[in-house]
Amino acid sequence: MSVDSISEEVLNASLAGVVKQMQEALFRTGFSTIIRESHDASCAVLLADGRVAAQHIVLPLHLGVFPVSVAAVIAAYGLDDIGPDDAFLVNHPYIGGSPHAPDMCVIKPVFVNGALLFFTASIAHKSDIGGPVPGSCSGKATDIFSEGMHFPPVRFVRDGVVSKEVETIIRANSRTPDLVMGDIRGQLGCCHVGARRVIDLCQKYGLETLNAAVEQRIAATELVIRRTLGEWADGEASAERFLDDDGIRVGQPIRIAVTVKKLGEELHFDFSASDDQAVGPANIRPSLVKAACAYVILAAMDREVSVNQGILNAFAITTRPGSILEPRIPAPMNTYNATVHAVINASLDALGQLGQAAQRADGSDSRSLIFGFSRPEGDVGSAISYEIFAGGSGASAGFDGLTGCHVNQTNGRITPIEILETEYPLRIRQFSVLHDSGGEGEHRGGDAFRRDYEILMDQTRLSIRSSRHAIAPRGVAGGGDGRPGAACLNPDHDAKSLSAREVNIPLGAGDVVRLDTPSGGGCGVKISSRRRSCAA
Repeated sequence: MSVDSISEEVLNASLAGVVKQMQEALFRTGFSTIIRESHDASCAVLLADGRVAAQHIVLPLHLGVFPVSVAAVIAAYGLDDIGPDDAFLVNHPYIGGSPHAPDMCVIKPVFVNGALLFFTASIAHKSDIGGPVPGSCSGKATDIFSEGMHFPPVRFVRDGVVSKEVETIIRANSRTPDLVMGDIRGQLGCCHVGARRVIDLCQKYGLETLNAAVEQRIAATELVIRRTLGEWADGEASAERFLDDDGIRVGQPIRIAVTVKKLGEELHFDFSASDDQAVGPANIRPSLVKAACAYVILAAMDREVSVNQGILNAFAITTRPGSILEPRIPAPMNTYNATVHAVINASLDALGQLGQAAQRADGSDSRSLIFGFSRPEGDVGSAISYEIFAGGSGASAGFDGLTGCHVNQTNGRITPIEILETEYPLRIRQFSVLHDSGGEGEHRGGDAFRRDYEILMDQTRLSIRSSRHAIAPRGVAGGGDGRPGAACLNPDHDAKSLSAREVNIPLGAGDVVRLDTPSGGGCGVKISSRRRSCAA
């Protein structure tokens, strides 16, 4: 069966609307600031075989997570052992598709006329799931067993009843059990919302019509991308980027290398020359490499496409077993983001050499700052502050970089000062732009920013998972490099420099933590002394 183009568009927009409604429901019911404020979460509707029918892109990386996670559920239980009122939980990076253990995926089957035809799913970061440090993400971990609880696909809800056993295990292993379970319940709720809306669409338009529209749009998305590739010149180019280190072998840069080959409508990213798997938690799985390359292609195109499985079907990747991009269990991976940024920056560099995309300098990548507080018994305040932010974005062939924003796949929000000071024993003494820190060039890189945190409670612990403190964001086409990041303790007296990856630093009331983010690199040779314009 096929549907006309108008019906296809209406149903595609309707499915996208379902996912957006799921997303808003999750943001509004999230217990933790990581969901409510940072928006570190995504939602999707998938077909019964795990292919993505629609996804609302908040974090582009999650496009590669959902198909692998749903496939893991199907492999573990089989379609015959999945009921209409069930739901499943999975966060295992090797058995499921999660980037790291704190990213828990909730998956709900959707039955229509007694048959399993869709899944609704959400993935969201958890404030703490155990492990040696508050927030679970130790930048010094040497295996995944040091990174908190791991759930291969498990049935979290059976016949509409939440498993008390699974919830008890989660609560017993988290420093913030109410926040974690509140967020998981929010994910479950948004999946229920999505399931009801999908069933409504089936009842309104007919199941065969909806299925035909989804299949046509997936095929059309792949076709649009392939035809766009066909317009590009054939060729081959290589590029590389380096991580500061893996947190364990400090001072030893790690190489991410890619060769991009374009022939006709075929595009292939080969990462085989990248370094071996890291000792520290800098590794990522191939599903994330695939999602990163999908982001690169979308960023390089001059047209919009629907977000579905067709994007992933339109190109190929190669990774090498035992490498940092295809590690073997139990290699750790909780600080995966810097590696994904390196994959994206190197891939954009290679495409830029082929002339298939506007050249773009490196941005500030991403970092997280985690404070763990020793709350007295009976204190209902949150025990963990978990923030994710970037800094300045890289300039491109046509535009200056932006200041104070996320870059690439970390498309979240910076937590407002008011939220931090209301919910945690913190005082923000400074939140300012580091003016003129972006790389020079015809187009300037985005400026970095500085945050100073005053600690208001004794027995506080700090962990940092940052990047680009040693290796600056690279400029392109003659543009200057950006400014590296930095962190220090008590900058106004007895200042102590902190590394990009710190674990469980003890702090007391009155201590001050300063974090300077990196800026973006510049693009093109500077041809005038024009005043730089900043966009916040």
